[in-house]
Amino acid sequence: MSVGLTLPALPRENITVTEVLDQAREAEEAGAASIWFAQLPWGPDALAVAALAGQVTSRVEIGTSVVPIYPRHPLVLAAAARTASEASGGRFTLGIGLGAKNFLEPVYGTPYPPPVRHLREYLTVLRALFAGEQVDFTGSTVEAHLPEPASATPVSVLVAAMGPQALRVTGELADGTLPYLASPRAIANLIVPGIGPGKRVIAAVPAVVTSDVDAVREIAAQQLGFYGSIPSYQRILKEGGVENAAELVLIGDEETVAAGVQRYFDAGATDVLLTQTALHTDEDRRRTWRLTGELNSSGS
Repeated sequence: MSVGLTLPALPRENITVTEVLDQAREAEEAGAASIWFAQLPWGPDALAVAALAGQVTSRVEIGTSVVPIYPRHPLVLAAAARTASEASGGRFTLGIGLGAKNFLEPVYGTPYPPPVRHLREYLTVLRALFAGEQVDFTGSTVEAHLPEPASATPVSVLVAAMGPQALRVTGELADGTLPYLASPRAIANLIVPGIGPGKRVIAAVPAVVTSDVDAVREIAAQQLGFYGSIPSYQRILKEGGVENAAELVLIGDEETVAAGVQRYFDAGATDVLLTQTALHTDEDRRRTWRLTGELNSSGS
């Protein structure tokens, strides 16, 4: 069991890559077991930042949480992942996701493929690439042909899968899943049985150690409200027995947040990833990061 962090950490806006790398060093020093970088269409490339983070850290697992596979070709994604793995001395984990059609399709302006079929074909190509196998694949959503095999690079692949079909494919072809806003009930009843035994289940959980609980709850409601309009999150919230995403933010003192984290482990999560949603002040961030290190030291 381990507890990690996502970067960059709010409340900083317009943070530079240099500042994110400074945060990566600080997170490692605070005792985080892992640090993860999200990908937004308008933000820095998460895989490039992960590669750079591998050069300024020495111990932590480094991952992406998550890079949408649409509209990036698996050959392009695999090349970037191999770079991040080499730059971090093999500490890199590739976290990918299907993304939300109603958000990404208008942004990129290209047709969004059938998601589960696309995931299966995409993972099939990725597995072959990382294993150093010959790739000569023609699917209905993915096509890849290499004249010779690439060198084998053992990159672990996680999928932000939450629906039954996506979990089934992930259990077959990936190393684990990275669900976000899945409550302990959803982890126990849907995610763990859906992906099958022997796989990592990294529960991404918004958490803030703070003395100003009311202010953080208000920020959380503002930042997470749009998830209620995304069908996949509507389903996972319903499965988890909550009406809105803000209910899942762990907010309070160290004991309160630690108890909330433990509920995810009790539900079957192998790891917990604390996301930086709703951070109010830099002091909140420092307290949250210190708690992360304490949980790892104590075995959470």
